[in-house]
Amino acid sequence: MTVSIKFSGIRHALSLVALTAALGGCASFSPDGGVGTAQFLALSELDKDAVKISNEADAISAQSRVEKLLKGAVSADAAVQIALLNNRGLQASYNDLGLAEAQMVAASLPPNPRFAVSRLTGRLETEIERTVVASLFALATLPARREIAADTFRSAQLKAAEATFKLAADTRRQFYRTVAANQQAGYLQQAVATSEATSELIKRLGESGGMNKLEQAREHALYAETTAQLAKAKLQQKIERERLVRLLGLWGKDAALRLPSSLPALPARLQSAKEIEAQALKKRLDLQIARGDLDKLAKTLGLTQATRFVNDVDLLGRTTYDRGKSIGVADDGDATLDRETKRTRTLELEFEIPLFDFGQSKVAAAEQTYLAGANRLAEKAVNVRSEAREAYTGYRGTYDIARHYQNQVLPLRKVIQDESLLQYSGMLIDVTTLIVDARARILSNAQAVEARRDFWIATVDLKHAVIGGGVGGSASSGGAAVADAGGAAAAH
Repeated sequence: MTVSIKFSGIRHALSLVALTAALGGCASFSPDGGVGTAQFLALSELDKDAVKISNEADAISAQSRVEKLLKGAVSADAAVQIALLNNRGLQASYNDLGLAEAQMVAASLPPNPRFAVSRLTGRLETEIERTVVASLFALATLPARREIAADTFRSAQLKAAEATFKLAADTRRQFYRTVAANQQAGYLQQAVATSEATSELIKRLGESGGMNKLEQAREHALYAETTAQLAKAKLQQKIERERLVRLLGLWGKDAALRLPSSLPALPARLQSAKEIEAQALKKRLDLQIARGDLDKLAKTLGLTQATRFVNDVDLLGRTTYDRGKSIGVADDGDATLDRETKRTRTLELEFEIPLFDFGQSKVAAAEQTYLAGANRLAEKAVNVRSEAREAYTGYRGTYDIARHYQNQVLPLRKVIQDESLLQYSGMLIDVTTLIVDARARILSNAQAVEARRDFWIATVDLKHAVIGGGVGGSASSGGAAVADAGGAAAAH
C-alpha cells in the first residue's frame, strides 16, 4: 500500500534535498587505480614489482624490463618477475580492480533526481506539468551504503593481491618442473645410450653363441622400454616448457628462453616451524578477504534492521500550468474570447506501508546470510592452520627424501660403479654387468632430480600457505617415466 502526502513550498523542499546531497560527500578515484595494496605486498613478501599497465609508456617500460631479464639464463626469481610484468591475465585482474573502484565511487554519490515534463493540449486549453522526484530513502541510507561499498573495494584490492601471489606461486612451481623435466630427459638420454650399447653387445654375443636367447631378449626389451621412457620424458619436457611460457606471457622469439641446466642445490638449513600457524592466521589473504566480507555482511544486516519497515520513500515536486479559453457573449451580442491561467505547486511524500510484511523476511534472510559467512570464516580459519601444518610437513618430508638421495643413494651408486670398473679391469666381471651398473646410476640421478624438484615445489607451497595465493600446488607427474625406467632396470 502506498500513501501520498501533499505539502506546499516545493521550491524550498527541493532546495533542502539538493543541499543535503551536496553535503553528503563522495569517494574519489585513487591515483594508483587501487593496485597499491598488491604492489606493497608483492614487494614486501616476494621482493618483486607488480605493475599495472595503463598506457603505452607503461607497456614500453614493462617490455624493456622483460627483454632485459630474458637475455641470460632465466632464474626462478627472474621468471616470477617476468610473469608479474607480462602476464595479461594478471593485468585483467587489475582492470577488474579498477572497475570495482568505479563502482565504489558511483555507490558513494547521492541518488540522482528524476525529472519529467508533460504537455496536454486540447481545443480550448493547454496543461503543462513539470515533475521532480528524489528518493529520500536512498539519500538517508547513503552513508551506510557508502561504507559498504568501501568495504567491497577493499576486498577487491585483497583479491587483486591474491591473484598476484597465485601467479607468482604457479610460475615458480612451473619453473622447477620445467628445469627438472630437462634434467630427467638428459639422464634418460644417457640411459638409452648405455642400453643401446648393451643391446648391441648382447646381439654380437648371441651371434657367437656366448649368450642364450632368453638373456638376449631381456636386454633387448630393456633397451626398447628405456627408449619408450625417453620419448615420454621428452614429451613431458615440451609440455612443461609450454606451461611455463604460457604463465610468463611469452610468444614468438621470446618463447625460446634459456633455462638453467639444473635445479638449485638443497639449502643447508631448513625454515623453522615455529609460529607458522600464527603467521598464516595473520597473513593469509583469503582469510583477510573472508573477514572483510563478514564485516560487510554485518553492516548490511544493520542497515536491513534499521530500514525493515521501509522499502522506499520518494519526494515528488509537481508544478502545473493550466491555460484555458472560454467563449462568452458581450452586451452588444458579439462573441468574446476570455483567457484563464492558473498555476499550482504541490509537494508529495510517497512511502509504502508494510501491511503484510513488517520486514521479518528481509531481516531473517540477512541474519542467515551473516551466520553463514561467520561459519565459513571459522571453517577457513581451521583450514588455514591445517594447511600451514600440512605444507610444513611436505616441506620437511621432501627435504629429507632429497637429502637421502644426495647423501646415501648417489654415493652408493658411485661406489658400485667404481668397484665394477675395477673388477672389469681385473677381468672378474663381464662388460654387461659394468653397463648395467652404469645405467642404474644414471637412473638414480634422475630420481634424485625428481626428489629435489618436489622439495623446491614444497618450498613454494609453504610460502604461500602462509601468505595465500596459489596454495597447494601438487607435484608434476613428469617423474613417472624415470620411475618406470628405474623399475625396469631393477628387474633386470
